[in-house]
Amino acid sequence: MAEKIGIYFDESAVGPYLNVEELVEFAEKRWGTECPVVKSHPVLPGEEGRKMIQEDIAAGTIDGVLVCGSSPRCDWEAYDFGKNILVERVNLREQVGMCFPQGLDEELKKGMAIDYINMGVIKLQKSTVAQPEDIETVRTIMVVGGGWTGLHAAQHAANAGYDVVLVEKDAVLGGRALGLHKTVPLMHPYTEAHETGIEALVEQVQANARIEVLTGTTITALEGAPGTYTAKFSTGSEKPVGAVVLATGWVPQGTKVLEPFGYGTLPGVMTTAELEAKVKEGSFSGKKVAFILNIDKLMPKDLYKPVCDEICTDEAAAADGEEEEEKFKFEDLENDRHLPYSSAVNSVVSIKQAGYVRELDDNAQAYIIYEDMMVQGIHEKYYKAATDDPGIMLTKGYVSSIEQDGDGLLVTVKNNLIGQDFSLKVDTVVLPTGIVPSTAKDPVMNFVYRQGPAFPDLDLFDGFCDSNYICFPYETRRTGVYAAGCVRQPMFMDNAEEDAAGAALKAIQCIESANRGVSVHPRSGDLTFPDFNFVRCTQCKRCTEECPFGALDDDEKGTPKPNPTRCRRCGTCMGACPERVISFADYNVDQIGSAIKAIKVPDDMDADGPRVIILACENDAYPALDMAAMRGKSWNPYVRILPVRCLGSVNAIWVADAMSKGIDGVMMLGCKYGDDYQCHFVKGSEICNRRKENIAETLARLGVEPDRVEQYQVAIDEYDKLPDMIEEFMDMILEKGPNPFKGY
Repeated sequence: MAEKIGIYFDESAVGPYLNVEELVEFAEKRWGTECPVVKSHPVLPGEEGRKMIQEDIAAGTIDGVLVCGSSPRCDWEAYDFGKNILVERVNLREQVGMCFPQGLDEELKKGMAIDYINMGVIKLQKSTVAQPEDIETVRTIMVVGGGWTGLHAAQHAANAGYDVVLVEKDAVLGGRALGLHKTVPLMHPYTEAHETGIEALVEQVQANARIEVLTGTTITALEGAPGTYTAKFSTGSEKPVGAVVLATGWVPQGTKVLEPFGYGTLPGVMTTAELEAKVKEGSFSGKKVAFILNIDKLMPKDLYKPVCDEICTDEAAAADGEEEEEKFKFEDLENDRHLPYSSAVNSVVSIKQAGYVRELDDNAQAYIIYEDMMVQGIHEKYYKAATDDPGIMLTKGYVSSIEQDGDGLLVTVKNNLIGQDFSLKVDTVVLPTGIVPSTAKDPVMNFVYRQGPAFPDLDLFDGFCDSNYICFPYETRRTGVYAAGCVRQPMFMDNAEEDAAGAALKAIQCIESANRGVSVHPRSGDLTFPDFNFVRCTQCKRCTEECPFGALDDDEKGTPKPNPTRCRRCGTCMGACPERVISFADYNVDQIGSAIKAIKVPDDMDADGPRVIILACENDAYPALDMAAMRGKSWNPYVRILPVRCLGSVNAIWVADAMSKGIDGVMMLGCKYGDDYQCHFVKGSEICNRRKENIAETLARLGVEPDRVEQYQVAIDEYDKLPDMIEEFMDMILEKGPNPFKGY
């Protein structure tokens, strides 16, 4: 713990809003014994201010630094004094000065600042210097999948100086790119399809001395942890690897969904994948070809579920009917306008293949019928080039029927751009090929994890590898395994090449971070890791079950078995533990509980106002509060904000501490969660919401209204909504009156 703390005030940050001299005087009087140094500086994060702190450290006067100034999100690099010096930040600028409502009592503002200073000192006193474990990591990256994405990832990793094991289940490298006649334009002038170049790429990879290629091979098990994985293969061999790039690509969606369009019964009806193969082998001869992009209008709604079942090979998941029904809600798809797994890729592929039709015969005609033509970025040039071709007709509308008509097919189109229905006589109808990620049909990695061999909670409606596509692309819920290419989301070859570079860099970061014993992401460089007091562990398994990242296994006795390099340092295990035996060096149950108790709570709410604690997720809610203040927003001065790593780390004892202290309410502000958004730590915010129900039951038994503790979802860009959220909560607290435990 920090025993000799130096308290430093940044006058440039605090001075415009608060009387720095008064705060220095308070700190000397209240904390003079524990804090031998209390100073202020005109520009603390500047060279002279930093030098002042370093001199105190070098003299042995202090072993901990409390910086009272701007948000910890600012000037963080200026306050790094080495891994042996604890540093805590007190946010007096954004969350006291800038946010304080104008016209209110200045003593109230000073009281806010004093509470934050007291909390900061307590947090330092309850922190210890982290002692990370040095781990000798394996500097080998395994790339799974030898297609376009995997080949590029292997090249990037090898060129960066890392050994690579490239694993491909087929007998040859190249993947689906080998089956392409041409690719959509990937180079200037972006108006014509061209060769993929996959053959040359394969040759380059095979010639690279750093890349070991294993074809005709699958992974039977991946056990261990980032930096020290062991991969076992179907050939009976095994290899140590440090990190993994998953680039296994996609498989075509099952064709049952296409049956209402005559697929399998009407000659001349095929998929884009089948047409591509025919053109590649030189067997396509269509003269009048209709490409249909949106097919949901004809598809019976009861086909949605069988389609999803068709791509699911997880018997355990399929057997759990009740859970699947609740989770995937197929009945909710009734009004969905898009075929599951359709994407912008289908739109541009239809343009490419319409070009094939024209290339093969100058007199041929191609018709593209769409309800949604999705063309992204530079591909707009390709789209415009197609519209300039007199042999390619693009029209908005939906296909109401496809019927046999003599030796051809009759396609009826309704609701076109000019409001007229029409029919087309064609010889070929081409239907979209849905892109289904390979992980939806196959565990692929075969993890030796407590949570099972596959990536967790694959939603069959999209099914893509669980990379956090909003905040952290490539990063799956299995630390050390990074998804790239169409296993992550539908994309073209240029995007896949960029993905390959990003995933390879993440794999390198993982190996280097694990080697230094620090967190990979999103708390990159964090020296701490969860410490378990196994003497008091009751083996309830809540920590192992709730960890979103599989960082904990069970040993032979059923006791949690930590894997430090898998850990993301979110603290969800700490929040889950009813015995409070899990902690971090600078973030623990006692620390936050003690900080809550350091808040001055007046006995008379009517005279001196209520007190409300905000536990704010450091990823979304806390920066959103900062941004609100920076933009001139203010909020109620009776709240006190405590940043938490994730709402998943919130332990119920903190709420109990707050209520017993006489705090009138607790707001928990965290990331959004659910199908359309992702918590930074994937499940933390959602887990907290589930725990809140148990907290509510406990409060009700104590005679405290459960709604005094409430959780709110907030995205980082919703800063403008936060003041109103706080005000509404405060209005509710004022209406209820004081906490029944106030004054005890």
